[in-house]
Amino acid sequence: MSIIVPGISVERWTASSRFTLAAMIVAVVLLAVLPAFSSAGVTDRMTALFIYVILAAMWNALAGFGGLVSVGQQVFFGLGAYFTIRLADAGLDPFVSLIAAAFVTGALSLPLSWLMLRLRGGEFAIGMWVLAELAHLLVNLDRLIQGETGTSLISLNAYDSGTRRAAIYWLALTSMVALLGVLFALLRSRAGAAMQAIRDNEDAATSVGVRVAATKRLLFVLAAFGIAIAGGLWLATAVTFQPKTYFSVQWTAYMIFMVLVGGIGKFEGAILGAILFFVIETVFGGTGVWYLVGLGATAVFFSLYVPRGLWGEIERRFDLQLLPVGYRLTVSDLFKDKQ
Repeated sequence: MSIIVPGISVERWTASSRFTLAAMIVAVVLLAVLPAFSSAGVTDRMTALFIYVILAAMWNALAGFGGLVSVGQQVFFGLGAYFTIRLADAGLDPFVSLIAAAFVTGALSLPLSWLMLRLRGGEFAIGMWVLAELAHLLVNLDRLIQGETGTSLISLNAYDSGTRRAAIYWLALTSMVALLGVLFALLRSRAGAAMQAIRDNEDAATSVGVRVAATKRLLFVLAAFGIAIAGGLWLATAVTFQPKTYFSVQWTAYMIFMVLVGGIGKFEGAILGAILFFVIETVFGGTGVWYLVGLGATAVFFSLYVPRGLWGEIERRFDLQLLPVGYRLTVSDLFKDKQ
């Protein structure tokens, strides 16, 4: 806490945020031992939740904090799965392949960023979708994939089902915690302040010396890396790879839904949105087309009537920040009384 004048201070951590951090550490420890006590179905569903949190956090980082709204992030989801297949076919252990594929995708996203970040606003959003479709077509040309017939991560059969399920679960949990930790630290750094300045007004940020291109590129590559891990993890749980499934725009639609409902530009919002999406999918996922209609209607409702998202409304009404990435001005009651 920094005191500006008596009665007015600037703070970042609060009592509630410290408690939240401690609670999250305890929660992670409990989640780490969950496979030893839960059923196979529960383990698989929790793995899916971790993947959803990764997807929501990465899209929120790109659009909510960096102002780079994309409808083509499925390109990295699909490439993460594709490179996992390719590296495993080359003889690499499937779990090592999954991590290596994310690094390959992240490295590939770097030259792509030089092209895509020249676009702004709607041009960037549509450009990313076109890039995803192009990647889809190129992957289809790979004889190993056999077009839309697809293939499987056969090397996973080297592990028995119990070991495989637990390993995927722990890898998903570790990836989620690590990515959230890196993103949280990044947003609380000078780079994080630069990101939000670019989001609010790119020209103004440039005028005060913010390295706009480098900051955008950092976010672009981080989001690509995280989403590629999610794609590889989803492949590990599903085993089969069909390009039309992994390069489907529905993945970006899910990301947008989670962030929109939870609260765009709010670190806690992406996590809350992922949990809500997970609950909705678990309860209503079996209703077929009505499930998709319900998601669309919910997204429209939040866009019109709750534009801040659930966490944005909670924060506004109760002045609650559990994982603050910025600073807040605090005025003591004594100072208010003097006024």
